[in-house]
Amino acid sequence: MNEIIVAGIGPGHPDYILPAAERAIREAKVLVGGRRALAQFARPRGEGQLTMAVTGDIDSVMQFIREKLELSSVVVMVSGDPGYFSLLDALRRHFPPACLRVIPGLSAMQLAFARLALPWHEARLLSFHGRKPAAERLAYHPGSVLGMLTDRTFTSKTIPAVLLAHGWPPETRLFICARLSYEDEQIVATRLSEAQELPELGGVILIAVDETEKKEGDCK
Repeated sequence: MNEIIVAGIGPGHPDYILPAAERAIREAKVLVGGRRALAQFARPRGEGQLTMAVTGDIDSVMQFIREKLELSSVVVMVSGDPGYFSLLDALRRHFPPACLRVIPGLSAMQLAFARLALPWHEARLLSFHGRKPAAERLAYHPGSVLGMLTDRTFTSKTIPAVLLAHGWPPETRLFICARLSYEDEQIVATRLSEAQELPELGGVILIAVDETEKKEGDCK
C-alpha cells in the first residue's frame, strides 16, 4: 500500500538528520520538499526520482501528491520535526492519518535549548512565524522560559518589545540563536532591554529566560 512518508530533516546540516529519514529520502521515487531541501537531498536528475518543490501554492502540492500516490509512495521532507509547525498540518487536512507515516526530526528549537544546556520540559514554545501568539501565551510569570520561532516581521528587535509590553522584566535574559547546525552558527546572549542595540535578525530562534545563570564561567 502506497503511503505518504513525512520525513523530518532536522535544522539543516546533514549530521542532524535521522538515518531512517535519510534512507527514506534516498530510496524515494517521488520526493517533495522546499527548494533548499531538494538541492541538498534529492538525487541528481536522470536517476529516476521525481521531485516537486513546495511553494505557497499548497493546493497544487497536495494535488501533485494525490496524483503520484496512485503509483508510488511519496516522501515529503519538512524542516525540523514534522510535528512542530510543518506541512504535516496541511497533509492531515487533505489525507487520512492512516495514509501518513511520520519520521521525526530534530527541530531547531530543540537544538537551541541543547546549545544552552537548558532543559525545556516546562518552557512555553511559541511561534511568531506569520502570526502573533495570544496575549495569555505571552504573559509574564516568574521563572518563565519562552522558546520562540521568528520571521522577517517578528524579529530579534521587535519581539523583545512585545514581551516588555506584556510585563516581562527588562533584565530577562535573551538568547538569539541563528543558523543553528551550520558552520556560521551564532548564539548571542543579551537582555530584553538591550536587544534593540543589536543587529536585527529574523528567521532565528529566540529563548527568553527569567532567571540568572546558576553558574558562570568554566566547568570547574
